[in-house]
Amino acid sequence: MAQEAELLYRTVQWDESLLQPAGKTPAGPLFNITCSEDAVRQLHLPHCETKEALRVDGLLSVAHISDDGMSILEPLEITTTHVVVKVPHLSAFGLIWDVFKRFLNINGQVLLFFRPLETGPQRINMFLLQENIPLPEVAAQQEDDAEYIQTPADCLFKFQQRYSVHCEPESLIIQPEQTQFRSKFGPNYHPTFQVFLNTNPQIVTLIVKDQEGTETWKSSVYLPAPRTETLLRNFPAEAQVPADERLFTIRSRFIDSVSESILNKLLDKLLQQRVINDQEMESFRSKQSRADKARDMIDTVRRKGSEASSLLIAAICEEDQCLSTELNLM
Repeated sequence: MAQEAELLYRTVQWDESLLQPAGKTPAGPLFNITCSEDAVRQLHLPHCETKEALRVDGLLSVAHISDDGMSILEPLEITTTHVVVKVPHLSAFGLIWDVFKRFLNINGQVLLFFRPLETGPQRINMFLLQENIPLPEVAAQQEDDAEYIQTPADCLFKFQQRYSVHCEPESLIIQPEQTQFRSKFGPNYHPTFQVFLNTNPQIVTLIVKDQEGTETWKSSVYLPAPRTETLLRNFPAEAQVPADERLFTIRSRFIDSVSESILNKLLDKLLQQRVINDQEMESFRSKQSRADKARDMIDTVRRKGSEASSLLIAAICEEDQCLSTELNLM
């Protein structure tokens, strides 16, 4: 920076039609940057190259894309982590590779997101990505109940090499069986592999192999229990009272206290767990008042027995800690 200023940036999608005629391909996210005039002197763009690759002259450069088209900027300096470039004026900047020189390994990362489903097989979404893709960008596109699993992520990948995933103990299915590693820089990040588990193990070992069968990455991963199971295990001693009786004792306070938004979340969770069916869901939602909806829901679940009641109690604890504390459910 040449002076103090507010700088705003966001990632935008590459236009491959601008790069292909020049024999270039994206080597990092494309950043659209805005700032006051003459405030920025240099940009340091993160790269994912190995030391071996950095010895290849002309491998990396920077694309500057504006309304006038694209220009290619030569780096002032390339460090082990960043490419430094002088900024003529701000718009969109991104690292690019020379297609004909891009043949060596790159520093990569393996990201795992786990979905602890209450019904059906557990699922792990696995992403094979370049090291310079920010984790928050990938995490932001995952489903709400997907949990990021922190594990050693560093590895080496080679473009156009085919990779496969293996699981111990054996999984129900891994899809696809193998796939080619390609550069990905958003805006959408889809799982490279999905692993569906036969059982609900606490620990699995995941292995990534290249097309020659050589291990590229291996990690033992602890899988957290589904939230509902965790909540049920952590109930206090009074939870030994049958769950349907517990619901009966809190019935009036629940009807008076539960909000409309929490009630709708509870209904969605009960439907997902098959505690209620579609017809019952429609019946609840057709009620005009919040109290009537709450009354019908708790009575219907209570009459279904202890297991269904336990799932509702767990859902209340998960969705509204204040309410569950008020009702002495935690």
